Amino acid sequence: MVAVRGGRFRMGADDGYPEEAPAHLVEVDDFLIDSCAVTNAEFARFVAATGHVTVAEMVPSAADYPGALPETLFAGSLVFQKTKAPVNTRDWSQWWSLRPGANWRNPYGPGSSIDGLEAHPVVHVAYADALAHAVWAGKDLPTEAEFEFAARGGLEGATYAWGEVFRPDGRHMANTWQGKFPFKNSLEDGWEATAPVGSFPANGYGLHDMIGNVWEWTQDWFRPGFDGDAGKACCVPKNPRGPVAGTLDPSAPIPQRVLKGGSFLCAPSYCKRYRPAARHAESIDTSTCHIGFRCVVRGSF
Repeated sequence: MVAVRGGRFRMGADDGYPEEAPAHLVEVDDFLIDSCAVTNAEFARFVAATGHVTVAEMVPSAADYPGALPETLFAGSLVFQKTKAPVNTRDWSQWWSLRPGANWRNPYGPGSSIDGLEAHPVVHVAYADALAHAVWAGKDLPTEAEFEFAARGGLEGATYAWGEVFRPDGRHMANTWQGKFPFKNSLEDGWEATAPVGSFPANGYGLHDMIGNVWEWTQDWFRPGFDGDAGKACCVPKNPRGPVAGTLDPSAPIPQRVLKGGSFLCAPSYCKRYRPAARHAESIDTSTCHIGFRCVVRGSF
């Protein structure tokens, strides 16, 4: 883990997606944070020690999803698959499918495995799975503010985790999508999907993949936007934790938590969320092939 000294910073962005605004001043205390996302190998040790069964490995209860067709209630997870040609990028069902048998051990369904992917971030983990691992490890999941503060690496207001230029001197600094999403990935950064943690340069705090590679769970409930700055300097929110209960997005049928960091599927032509300020809502019962997590420990050091 890496020690991050707390402080005040401007969270969010006024020139990004609507849910990132307005940029506002907050304060966080000192904390330790994993230098990389939790890997398949680390998650496997947790499962071996506890017998934990992930959400993706359990058949959903009909009582929890009233009106659902019986044939849609099966153990599985969302898997990305490139399309064969350009499609309407407003229709995510063109490239996402709920695949039976897909889970952290079998990331593409039956017949696939994580052999050779031990150093890659674990994926197909729902919020409860990430939290269970964190508790077992004596840690916690980061708040949205902690994650963003850490992702910025000490660069106040910078667009990316390393500065203002996405590819300084032509160098790839994060695992993202190159080419036309969702049908053509030129693989200029060397990776079709996840990369081993630490494959790309660390930010100013020594943290890897704080943007790109996989989205990461935070403990904050999602709401689409923020309050503005406090009226007085004395009233700057300290260690903010988002809404007190549930999502504040009335259009969401399932409560949502905040994801941070973007993933290997983020592309300039579709999802420019490989930035510290970027955020995304995810239903707490959902797992995918591009969502992982890392942990924190709070307190002085």
